[in-house]
Amino acid sequence: MKLFNSIYKDRKVLVTGHTGFKGSWLCRWLEILGAEVVGYSIDPITSPNHFNLLNLNTISYIDDIRNFSSLKKVFDDFRPEIVFHLAAQPSVLVSYEQPLETFSTNVIGTANVLEVSRQTDSVKSVIVVTTDKCYKNNEWVYGYREVDELGGHDPYSASKACSELVTSSYRKSYNDSNEQIPKIASARAGNVIGGGDWTLNRIVTDAVRAASKNQKIGIRSPTSSRPWQHVLDPLSGYLMLGQLMFEGEDSIDDAWNFGPSLKSNLTTESLIELMSNEWPKIIGEFARDSKARHEAGLLMLDSTKAKSVLGWSPTWNIEETVRYTIEWYRLFIENNEVITDRQINLYMKDAIKNNAVWAKL
Repeated sequence: MKLFNSIYKDRKVLVTGHTGFKGSWLCRWLEILGAEVVGYSIDPITSPNHFNLLNLNTISYIDDIRNFSSLKKVFDDFRPEIVFHLAAQPSVLVSYEQPLETFSTNVIGTANVLEVSRQTDSVKSVIVVTTDKCYKNNEWVYGYREVDELGGHDPYSASKACSELVTSSYRKSYNDSNEQIPKIASARAGNVIGGGDWTLNRIVTDAVRAASKNQKIGIRSPTSSRPWQHVLDPLSGYLMLGQLMFEGEDSIDDAWNFGPSLKSNLTTESLIELMSNEWPKIIGEFARDSKARHEAGLLMLDSTKAKSVLGWSPTWNIEETVRYTIEWYRLFIENNEVITDRQINLYMKDAIKNNAVWAKL
């Protein structure tokens, strides 16, 4: 298989936030693609966690993304060619309790990665991962495009909007000068699910935990609608950006949405129903919380740009996304199996069947 034009084979790739949910899936996929991977992150914040379960070959540096000198030393020693920046404080609810931590990690952390990349001449492309929540949410019934206004009601969303502005600033300030810097892109995905995420106050994780204890899952906002997608779908978009920028493609260094199809935009209640079909032990019940913090009611992405310019599209639909997510958790809880490799290989085979532009034999 000639995936991503074989660009990652024997390539030096650095991933920040590698101990997190998305970061650990990305590192394992990069390893399967033949990359030499280094990760930079704090220790995993949950137990269990996907990172420790995988036993990756990734060289791991445990430190804070805000520690500029430590980050710079890793770049100097490893000399990465492609950088994926995923390190972040990732929770909306935590951001209400720890706003300064959220802003400093998500904004200054991003600036640190971009500045170190600018100072490291081996780096050719940088992908900054943010979120669909970086948009000013007007509760529109149509998807947000990359040209729509950034914003954020809660500290997390606002910090990610700021991260996008920092990224845009670096891209414009130095590409307009005579200084040679890496190509820089930002990537925005929807509500990403998949096996191995144990973060609290996330609907899938909470549902799986409750099912493992024969308990019901409390649904705070049953009518809230989100663009649910399997973790491997946006990761395929990130990997495409890394490939194309490394190869020198023009106009790839920009902001990109990697969202699911409109059919994958479901209410929380509908998502619970799909999960229950895959594992009947998952049972939801409405749980009113008079002290609940503000959360967006309707939010979805328009990925027309990625589809028309990059040729990218999701590989798994919502039924497959839920099926494989619940399969991962069920087999782990019932049999202590970790089927990450099996699912990555299945995803790549399905992408080839679907004629994905990045998946060639």
